[in-house]
Amino acid sequence: MGEKMEKPAIAGGVPVRDEMIYYGRQCIEEDDIRAVAETLASPLITCGPKVDELEKKLCGITGAKYAVAVSNGTAALHVACLAAGIGPGDEVITTPMTFAASANCAFYCGARPVFADIDPETYNISPESIKEHITDRTKAVVAVDYTGQAVEHEKIRKICDEYHLVFIEDAAHAIGTKYNGKPVGSLADITTFSFHPVKTVTSGEGGAVTTNDPGLYRRAVLAHTHGITHSAEEMHEKDPEGSWYYEMVSLGYNYRMTDFQAALLISQLGKLEKFSRRRKEIVARYDREFADVPGIIVQKEIPQSDTTRHLYIIRLDLEKLTCTRREFFDAMSAENVQCQVHYIPVYFFPFYKNRGYERGLCPVAEEVYRGIMSIPLYPLMTDKDVDDTVCAVKKLASYYLKK
Repeated sequence: MGEKMEKPAIAGGVPVRDEMIYYGRQCIEEDDIRAVAETLASPLITCGPKVDELEKKLCGITGAKYAVAVSNGTAALHVACLAAGIGPGDEVITTPMTFAASANCAFYCGARPVFADIDPETYNISPESIKEHITDRTKAVVAVDYTGQAVEHEKIRKICDEYHLVFIEDAAHAIGTKYNGKPVGSLADITTFSFHPVKTVTSGEGGAVTTNDPGLYRRAVLAHTHGITHSAEEMHEKDPEGSWYYEMVSLGYNYRMTDFQAALLISQLGKLEKFSRRRKEIVARYDREFADVPGIIVQKEIPQSDTTRHLYIIRLDLEKLTCTRREFFDAMSAENVQCQVHYIPVYFFPFYKNRGYERGLCPVAEEVYRGIMSIPLYPLMTDKDVDDTVCAVKKLASYYLKK
């Protein structure tokens, strides 16, 4: 590609491309728009049949017995914790290498998140570190499928069974991923998804909870809709006044998804296999191109995970480069390849610092964070977009490499 020792755009060189490409982007097509428009023109645009249809489709894709569609991925995590019975005095073990919601969901319930460290090669939560952080207050593990790669299910399942913990899988990145041939969504006690626009499929904002446990399912249903039920089996009044009668049997929230969001997601899920295939093609190309680039470390995958990748992470080996992560990041932007960083360790934030969390809790995660950035990955990327991204990374790695 002619990138060796070429001057970066940030230093006065020519950018690898003329128009900016971003790290993520939704793929909305005409059939998606029609699905939303048809639902908007129907009698029910919320609390209608499309949500039921979506939940059945999610069960079919994940292999779970039950699904509850909710308003976003954060709501899904809150609902999962409520369904699991997490409350004041409990501890919930999770990873710091995630969006804040994976830990905040414990605080929402009056519990306290505890951060386990990550594997230095996969960047997923370390089962060994989970075990080291278990106390008599530990109630659950929120294991995040970081970038879409499945966590080490067998090891985490064994730990959760041994210590009687609820296994919550945060699969916000992982719709379409399989572990040992089984789809994510049916493996943990309860699994949560996000359908934000940068994810593999989208409903704009939206999320879901899946489970095989009928008790967890009923509690999730109540939690996402005000704790209100119309079910005769759940109501205390056995001789209701009329068909309009309902009861609030627990404290819940309004985390419902609208029918037009559900219609969009149903349409999107019909393309999951196509989107997954294109993401895998791009990931395979990146893996080949960056495998032997000095100064660039590629995220490793466990063989059990057949991954639909939401993010592609490059990690700078800063000991081999003359630049900082910030300088490399800004230089990529100058090449018109916009990156992002996923994620700042959760306990770095002032909210957590004010509650006694200090840097140094998870040294591996902190070291990994120093060098990571997400480069573009989404189905609408053309081969030229991929070429340009590869060219930019190699160009800068060569320029900044210590001689």
